[in-house]
Amino acid sequence: MKRALTERLARYAERLAGAALMALALVCVWQVFARYVLNDAPGWTEPVALLLLSTVMMLGAACAVRSDTHFGFQLGVDAAPPRVQRVLRICSQSIVIATGAGLCVAGVFLTRDQWPVDMAGAPLPQGAAYLPLVIGGALIALFALERLLLPPAPKES
Repeated sequence: MKRALTERLARYAERLAGAALMALALVCVWQVFARYVLNDAPGWTEPVALLLLSTVMMLGAACAVRSDTHFGFQLGVDAAPPRVQRVLRICSQSIVIATGAGLCVAGVFLTRDQWPVDMAGAPLPQGAAYLPLVIGGALIALFALERLLLPPAPKES
């Protein structure tokens, strides 16, 4: 596994999450404007906003795993003896890998099962709502695997 590949993937994930966040803000602004100014609420804004929110959340979580800024019990790990710290870190990364893989696999099943169904209010297949789960879960597992197999990257000062 090459660190340059995962670094590039993380950079693309961050950019996509940022673009999805900006699009989410625009969709919400349009929804409020259309509802209260035009008195004609569009039906597509809510499902699209949920899709964008899911995208931001899953890609953001994956990037947090890669940068090791995700939720954890770092205080407990740091208080343990060095040998125990290593075991705890391996267990932690293994749990994150399993969680990411589980999200990805469940997302694949949900995407496949719901793809033929039309999304209520939006001209998209319902399965599209689960694509962020697939992509984010795969990235979470990949980035945690990177942290498990490769030594930590040197810290920038």
